[in-house]
Amino acid sequence: MLKNQPNILLIVTDQQRGDCLGLDPHAHPLQTPHLDHLARSGLHCTRAYAECPSCIPARRSLMTGTAPAANGIVGFQGAEWYPAHTLAGSLAQAGYQTEMIGKMHLHPPRRRFGFDHVQLADATRGQQNDYVEWLQQRHGRHDIDPGMAHGATANGWIGRPHHLPEEQMHSFWCIDRAMDFLKKRDPTAPFFLNISFIDPHPPLTPPAPYYERYIRRDSPAPAVGDWAAGFDAPQKGLHPDAWEIRLPAEELHCARAAYYGMVNFIDDQVGRLCQHARGLLDECLILFVSDHGEMLGDHNLFRKTWPYEASARIPFFARAPRNWGWPTEQVCQTPVGLQDIMPTLLEAAGLDVPATCTGRSLLPVMRGEADGVRDLLHGEHAGCYEYAHGNHFLVDDRWKYVWYSQTGREHLFDLADDPQELRDLARGDAADERLRPWRERLAVVLKDRPEGFVADGALVAGRDHRPIMPDYDPHRTSNFE
Repeated sequence: MLKNQPNILLIVTDQQRGDCLGLDPHAHPLQTPHLDHLARSGLHCTRAYAECPSCIPARRSLMTGTAPAANGIVGFQGAEWYPAHTLAGSLAQAGYQTEMIGKMHLHPPRRRFGFDHVQLADATRGQQNDYVEWLQQRHGRHDIDPGMAHGATANGWIGRPHHLPEEQMHSFWCIDRAMDFLKKRDPTAPFFLNISFIDPHPPLTPPAPYYERYIRRDSPAPAVGDWAAGFDAPQKGLHPDAWEIRLPAEELHCARAAYYGMVNFIDDQVGRLCQHARGLLDECLILFVSDHGEMLGDHNLFRKTWPYEASARIPFFARAPRNWGWPTEQVCQTPVGLQDIMPTLLEAAGLDVPATCTGRSLLPVMRGEADGVRDLLHGEHAGCYEYAHGNHFLVDDRWKYVWYSQTGREHLFDLADDPQELRDLARGDAADERLRPWRERLAVVLKDRPEGFVADGALVAGRDHRPIMPDYDPHRTSNFE
């Protein structure tokens, strides 16, 4: 073990949009002073994406440094998994004390995936949940999930203040346990602490003061592209978990105010941790990321799994220990993904990166030696709400190309001039000429995939695109490279 191995803090939020960070170039109007300061103190990646934008596949990429196709899950599907190499396992083998607090959302539940100890809370409801058990004990109710007594749904658009005081909410619970870990950790070993919030994943129920702060403010109108499905009028009577919907203005405002309040609450909780352990965290490598975003009404869509910026782009920043003397205010405008976290943190710890990792270390960018680690990033998601939604996307420092694997529908967006994806360049005059090079690039990426997305060098729509890839093996870290 190297003598100068850094302590490592990995903070993960759930369903936080990339533009819901105050420092983001296209930020929504919300307060994140503590996160903004951390991002400005190191490397801020403005083109960061979840390669498969829903909870389970995103967290598999994060924990093993692998692209979705490499670990075998390309959609929202739980599957038993026994990878040979994990981020926590590699650090634990090198002598780190490894602690997970909050959401893992991996299978089988309660498997530690290399962590020495896990305080598990994958949701605000359900069994096998340390937060729910703690909350039940506090309220003396074991017949219900007290955290869900507000009635809002766990994947919906209903926005309202939470019925519990903020010191009983999941984000507060996570930080309480993180502070306790830092107080009682082994002082002779470096630590890897992974704090994984459920927020701002629905239910959209922030503490009342945070809801009140944003319900009084104007919310930006949703971005609705010229390609999006239209509605003659706002809709009533749809399921609270609907994913294609045009909400009435007042209901959309409630949803957005609640979502912003939840992000603001997370920021304050991170600030509470930083104040509690200021000196320790100053000499800690800190990486902050979300597993995916949230459409939040953009393009008349809600939830995740979509290839669009609101769903796939995420906040992502890292700060080196201050005593390393690395540059601050670094900005990376080329694509990075969740698969890059494991190689980044392992290299920072002076460890070898397993050959199974498809991700790339961001340390050269953090040191100011490079502008990025790749020119192009591939993402995908098998159909979730409907099978026809299966999609692939390519993104570089300016452009995004989207191909729906079942229908053949395409999009092309110029993200530099059109960051909200309002204008689809896959239509109109010369569209075929603009799309041809992107089709060819995606065909190269997919040419060896067992589903048969490519034949004779061309993309083929309608081939099987399931969340679990053919010949999936839960005992291999890397299945399809």
